[in-house]
Amino acid sequence: MSQMSITPESKLPALGTTIFSQMSALAQQHNAINLSQGFPDFDGPDYLKARLAYHVSAGANQYAPMTGVQPLREAIAAKTAELYGYKPDSDSEITVTAGATEALYAAITALVRTGDEVICFDPSYDSYAPAVTLAGGVMKRIALHPPAFRADWQEFAALLSPRTRLVILNTPHNPSATVWQKSDFESLWQAIKAQETYVLSDEVYEHICFAKEGHTSVLAHPRLRERAVAVSSFGKTFHMTGWKVGYCVAPAALTAEVRKVHQYLTFAVNTPAQLALADMLNAEPQHYRELPSFYQARRDRFVQALAKSRLQILPCEGTYFLLADYSAISDLDDVAFCQWLTKEAGVAAIPLSVFCAGPFPHKLIRLCFAKQEATLDAAAERLCQL
Repeated sequence: MSQMSITPESKLPALGTTIFSQMSALAQQHNAINLSQGFPDFDGPDYLKARLAYHVSAGANQYAPMTGVQPLREAIAAKTAELYGYKPDSDSEITVTAGATEALYAAITALVRTGDEVICFDPSYDSYAPAVTLAGGVMKRIALHPPAFRADWQEFAALLSPRTRLVILNTPHNPSATVWQKSDFESLWQAIKAQETYVLSDEVYEHICFAKEGHTSVLAHPRLRERAVAVSSFGKTFHMTGWKVGYCVAPAALTAEVRKVHQYLTFAVNTPAQLALADMLNAEPQHYRELPSFYQARRDRFVQALAKSRLQILPCEGTYFLLADYSAISDLDDVAFCQWLTKEAGVAAIPLSVFCAGPFPHKLIRLCFAKQEATLDAAAERLCQL
């Protein structure tokens, strides 16, 4: 008797391996300097590592509370109050998640119903759309155009409908390295205030912001935060992307819905890492306070090293990414150029078109500068030879 071969119908038929995995694999294959995937090639703070070891040795190795350990939630509340003038309730408004991606997925799943419309701004991070699709939502996109990548609020108003359930924004913005201003949040509020539309604010790069006015959070807007979920990442802040610990802040009613998904998605985040992060926030807050200058020095070094190249570097107001226009070097589309760049020049980058659902005819690539100075210098030397 022959066995039946069964292949399930895919819920995400258009998706394959992410461009980040593809480019990292290509970089490894060709021994290229990997400036594609967004992770540091240096380690996090010694104090944080020591506190992790301490809590493991002390036996804090069983399940944490579903919401997150209390010391960490209290430290997050204090940090939020310091930075944005608003102190969320640590019991009912803060949830620790398995990285920011889980928080994003849980929020989208909790809020979006079948047929609901979700507005996002392209280029956009690649995890948003699959989560909306799985929730039964319909993605509506507004294109941001280089070099400013500013939101067009007239276009937003025209796209808004009674079925608009959620708006997803990201500031500082990956991949454009731009930031939202207070006026953007006010424009958003004026557009949606008369209807039941929620906001998901992806702020994982909140501490890597170089704008003079600093990072502007949705949590600093008194009305928007009443219907918003703000998502943050300890991996970005403490150079520990492999720890996969993030959190979200939202009003109690929204938090309750997010937690319903979170408790059956991961239930809880690893205990010793949470306790170590709480210690770090309390004992060494200067780390996140000094993070803008830490990364700005790397940005400026890399930009200066690329000054003699034929790449045109766009302004970078936040994140640890630079955009570069390669039109003076090649007529290839951005995907083909990144493949060529990796194989022939020995530097891996990310094409911007992969962050967009619609056509993106611009010749732009994304370079990550969360690297050691020697790595950046070596990459710049190769790029200057093009």
